[in-house]
Amino acid sequence: MLFDTHAHLNAEQFNEDLEDVIARAKEAKVEHIVVVGFDRPTIKRVMELIETYDFIYAAIGWHPVDAIDMTDEDLQWIKELSSHEKVVAIGEMGLDYHWDKSPKDIQKEVFRKQIALAKEVKLPIVIHNRDATEDVVTILREEGAEEVGGIMHCFTGSAEVAKECINMNFYLSFGGPVTFKNAKKPKEVVKQIPNDRLLIETDCPYLTPHPFRGKRNEPGYVKLVAEQIAELKGMTYEEVAAITSENAKKLFGIS
Repeated sequence: MLFDTHAHLNAEQFNEDLEDVIARAKEAKVEHIVVVGFDRPTIKRVMELIETYDFIYAAIGWHPVDAIDMTDEDLQWIKELSSHEKVVAIGEMGLDYHWDKSPKDIQKEVFRKQIALAKEVKLPIVIHNRDATEDVVTILREEGAEEVGGIMHCFTGSAEVAKECINMNFYLSFGGPVTFKNAKKPKEVVKQIPNDRLLIETDCPYLTPHPFRGKRNEPGYVKLVAEQIAELKGMTYEEVAAITSENAKKLFGIS
């Protein structure tokens, strides 16, 4: 059984054929999916999904690209929703220096507020990091994020950064990019990190694994990520599926 720890089935790309996508995920033996809400519309949608599907869970937070739009009311709303038994994490949160919609200082402030919230409601956090590794790691350390731990989502950092994150009680999650032919760094990191800190994800509809790169991603394709990791680590596919599923259940408190 597989566990897709980061999906966006609440995205408009799935409006037309969600039932078919879910059927294909079931066919691929995907047992659990965490769907991530990162602004008002996507959080509202994921709260509907967790009521409709027993195997879908939610992570809710505010994306760094849109940090400039987040109000104190939004943060309070996330806090209230986080008491739902199927909300298993706060996020995705973090820093994104690729897009310049939200100034860096505002991103950092919103990131810190969400870590504080996660500690208050005692939930792990889901980290989005794009071109901001040093600042992300610094803030996690300064805010005592290891108290709740969480996931470095779609990890692309070095082995050194991986070790630092693991020391702060984080799991490293890998998606489609680990299957790309030119993705030397993630492949090397996968080989080095301990099995008990490894997770898999799709980030669908984005970052579709090889050989479907360029098409819409979906949870069923998480199987391709598990197959690639098995090859890299010299393990069986079944071992990777079992280990990553157990890790995810442990982190999210799903029995």
